[in-house]
Amino acid sequence: MRKRYLIEIAPNHQLIVFCPPQLIKEKTIKRIAFGSKSMEVDFRPHPDKNDRIVISKAIQKAIHFPSFSIPLHIFLEKEILYIGPLVGIFTAGFTQIQEQPIGERTLFFSKLLSVNKEVGAIAYLFGEQHIDWERGIIEGVFYYDSSWHHFEVPFPNVIYDRLPNRRSEGNPKLIKVKNRLQKDCLIPWYNPGFFNKLDIYERLQQDGSVEAYLPETHSFTSFSLVERMLSNYGHVYIKPKNGSLGLGVHQIIYDKSTSEYFCRYQDDEGINRLRKFSSLERLFHSIFSNQSLEKMLVQQGIHLQRHDSRSIDFRIHTNKDDSGLWHVTAIAAKIAGAGSVTTHTRSGGAIKTIEEIFPKEECELFTKKLSNAALLLSKAIDKNISGIIGEIGFDLGIDRNGEVWLFEANSKPGRSIFSHPELKPFDLLTRRLSLAFAVFLTEQSLFHPEELFK
Repeated sequence: MRKRYLIEIAPNHQLIVFCPPQLIKEKTIKRIAFGSKSMEVDFRPHPDKNDRIVISKAIQKAIHFPSFSIPLHIFLEKEILYIGPLVGIFTAGFTQIQEQPIGERTLFFSKLLSVNKEVGAIAYLFGEQHIDWERGIIEGVFYYDSSWHHFEVPFPNVIYDRLPNRRSEGNPKLIKVKNRLQKDCLIPWYNPGFFNKLDIYERLQQDGSVEAYLPETHSFTSFSLVERMLSNYGHVYIKPKNGSLGLGVHQIIYDKSTSEYFCRYQDDEGINRLRKFSSLERLFHSIFSNQSLEKMLVQQGIHLQRHDSRSIDFRIHTNKDDSGLWHVTAIAAKIAGAGSVTTHTRSGGAIKTIEEIFPKEECELFTKKLSNAALLLSKAIDKNISGIIGEIGFDLGIDRNGEVWLFEANSKPGRSIFSHPELKPFDLLTRRLSLAFAVFLTEQSLFHPEELFK
């Protein structure tokens, strides 16, 4: 267990840091650092306090340390004492409204930043407009004492990517900022980018440890591909390679007895539709006439476990902890709405705990199978995808034979499952670990930078 220390501000201007004696015993320390700022100071043993480090007002001002009463981690490397970590959460969509600085995502971010004390880190939000490159300073947006504040702080030890969508991720200005912070400043950047469904599938297919979880999936190339897969599986899904929230997902079903084709989807008004066609060509001409099929993939349909005659799939969250190890942090069952092609709540779906829908023995078996699959898949994605990954949200299914299937992996998983009252503790756990991982990355960047920047 790492020890943490309160940082106390003394009302003087001496360039002296008072530390617990055991912290500096038989060590040569010459500088104190917070984020990207450091300065030379004298270190002396604190006469009577073992739980805190005392810095002067002059030091606080020089290193831009906000006076928060949060016990922080200490890292000693190359005669420098680092306090932190300082975690920058990079996002977009800031407003001028004091009470809602990030619009409708304000509540999520206030919850995320409220785990600072538990984690032993100082985290803040920022966008490209908050960076002063000349001074090496960021005007951080903090949630502290139940309200929002702006403080000038140094560049962070690590950056957690919380860009809201693919549009902001592809913004040239934001790409330039990201490259500059990563490559010029050598700041570890975790959870970069949204996953491409087909790219993930193809990379995982090369990994023998998870091949059994992958439904047959292809980029759309022709009607004959769809016909072959319908002949093999009875139904297929056509979905955007870069989609999210279940938008644009279509289920195509072939009825062998009547030679008819059915398409289940949600229309532009949010109404669940099921339409019948005499041929696959007519179906595509009617349903997909305004869509670019080269941006779609075709995926094997799975005959899923059902609850009250409705299909069930599962959302499983995994997170890395402050030792860089993967954990399953939440499991929820999602039940499809009436006539819906997906289990999303906006399509009438319902969120349940796994205990609510299965008897005890089945519940234990399925929980174990889902957890094992999610951990194996997390490690495989981590190994086969570039960038530093700290959390993943999986959509997994269990078929009628009890086999687990991967439908999607999400690098920035939604939080809708945590609206269920019994999943609130797991909401806290996922938020805590998403910041705790920054402690591990800070250690790695100081002690083993070759591992991060290889």
